[in-house]
Amino acid sequence: MNKGTVNTIIGLLLIFGILIGYSLLTAPSKEERLAKFKKDSAAWAQKNLQIHQDSIAKGKSDSINKIKQDSLSMTQPDDTVKGTISDTINELNKKFGKFSVSAKGTKKHFILEDSLVKIKLSSLGGGISSVELKTYKTHDGKPLILFDTDTSNFSLTFLSGYKDINTSGLSFEPYCTDKRFSGKDSIVISGSDSVSFALRLHPNGSDSAKNTGKYIEFLYTLRADNYMMGFDINIVNMQDVIDENSTYLAFDWKLDLTQQEKSLKNELMNTNIYFKPAEDKVDYLKENSDDKKDKLHNIKWVSFKQQFFSSTLLSDASFKEASLEIVQQKDTLFPGYLKTLSASITFPYDKGPEQSYPMSMYFGPTKYKILNSYDLGLERQIPLGWGFFLLHWINRLAVIPVFNWLESYGINYGIIILILTILLKIVLLPIAYKTYMSSARMRVLKPEVDEIGQKFPKKEDAMKKQQATMALYKKAGINPMSGCVPMLLQMPILIALYRFFPASIELRQQPFLWANDLSSYDSVWDFPGGFSIPFYGDHVSLFCLLMTISTILYTKLNNQMMGTQSQPGMKFIMYAMPVMFLGFFNDFASGLSYYYLLANLITFLQMFLFRKFVNEDKIHARIQEHKKKPVKVSGFQKRLENMAKRQGYPVKKK
Repeated sequence: MNKGTVNTIIGLLLIFGILIGYSLLTAPSKEERLAKFKKDSAAWAQKNLQIHQDSIAKGKSDSINKIKQDSLSMTQPDDTVKGTISDTINELNKKFGKFSVSAKGTKKHFILEDSLVKIKLSSLGGGISSVELKTYKTHDGKPLILFDTDTSNFSLTFLSGYKDINTSGLSFEPYCTDKRFSGKDSIVISGSDSVSFALRLHPNGSDSAKNTGKYIEFLYTLRADNYMMGFDINIVNMQDVIDENSTYLAFDWKLDLTQQEKSLKNELMNTNIYFKPAEDKVDYLKENSDDKKDKLHNIKWVSFKQQFFSSTLLSDASFKEASLEIVQQKDTLFPGYLKTLSASITFPYDKGPEQSYPMSMYFGPTKYKILNSYDLGLERQIPLGWGFFLLHWINRLAVIPVFNWLESYGINYGIIILILTILLKIVLLPIAYKTYMSSARMRVLKPEVDEIGQKFPKKEDAMKKQQATMALYKKAGINPMSGCVPMLLQMPILIALYRFFPASIELRQQPFLWANDLSSYDSVWDFPGGFSIPFYGDHVSLFCLLMTISTILYTKLNNQMMGTQSQPGMKFIMYAMPVMFLGFFNDFASGLSYYYLLANLITFLQMFLFRKFVNEDKIHARIQEHKKKPVKVSGFQKRLENMAKRQGYPVKKK
């Protein structure tokens, strides 16, 4: 190893030591972490307080009704109470106009439930206040709530009496003809059953009553054992309530998404807004940064996607216009906060007596088999390598079907990955054999290559050395690139699996050996005191560590078998790369590291068997026989020679 390489290694070690020392010195103490937790908790409490105050300002409080009831119960109400009631009603009329009567009411919840989802609807605003996926849990074993009242906004805005009326602060009334809902606030369905439930917003009528003949209706239809729910907005007899100059209605949906998985880093990377233009392929907003898209036209669906789950709004026709936005609050709103995703959708309004906007909503896992069954392109939210056709074809037509077939037998997912790896290695065996034979031919020819190197030791003879070496390869019938081509053919499969394992919800929370979740990292030791190593992390993932060790051993074994003498700097890089991957994969899905470990171990076995059964003396003998034959001229070279002859250039005879 030369002096420059030694200095490089020493420099890198010093930098690594400085980074570790800096991390130790700057790591927050236990008291500082406690103070930060209290600060975050206080911020969360302040947020809730602000939400409560806003609710009061928007007429969400029930205090008005209480004042009225208390005043009516008095036999001789005094003038102060009468004045308070009168002032409050005037304020409601001023703020909500033709909907002031719906600004009063008691907040109630109604629940639609089946074996998969539990959807809670609110009379205040008429929207979905929470969604629970019943067959899944969060990484710490809690019920998996996609969103709730405090983290969502679900409202319709329109113009009435020259006022912008937003439904989020108004009281809706339940409407359901299903007798099973009689006297109940919830219903559970199963089998092939379904239920429809509506919440209606009425304008003012006569004598401070609601006009039940006019309404805006949010109609929800839940079908058992289905993550897709019907959602219609119906406008009935509202011509004289919604301003005649209005040409559109605006539907706003915003979610503050919360952490569901163990690795916050990976979940943040996979939290995004996807959308499907009616006449184009699925697209998404830029990841890992705030992004916004204004006035997208003719959108088929909009999806708020997390790592393994999505909340999606779909139109039966298409949305006329949509504005989408991702915002990540710099100061955390509450513990476990990810990002704020919002969509503002425009519906055309033509002032007819009855208008309907039929839609659907999907609340469920981003599982390929489920999403693909709807035939709406929803499966393209799963990052299977859609940008390069070979990758998603390999995943869709080979990896996923085999994975699902093995899954149907109820086998542990660690064993499924093992079987899948063996099957892939069997398929790739001809390529691996061809690669080995190419390296074997290069290896037996190495002594002659070394002789050429001794014949041209000077640097200025490098071109002559290269020409002589290539002439030797050509005479021996060896293509130096023949070993690279099979390796390149394997790359799409390796990359496809790199995309598949972290995106596979099938691995979520599935244990194997010491790993309790193959979709996340398998920490066998967390560094104490909040200590974290730069570019590595705050924990040790054992599968990742074993994969790195096996990769280093493979590199060493491959160099020995090839018999090559790399430059010291290049040799250092070859061994440094696996160490770099150690930091990259430490926070990745343990199922992926486990797969690469298995692939390395099976490759070791293949190389041992190849070396045992391949006779290199026979290979050397065949090469020597081939060298006695006249060198064949390639078709391309023949064409060049013929072209030179036609143009009058002399052609050197072989």
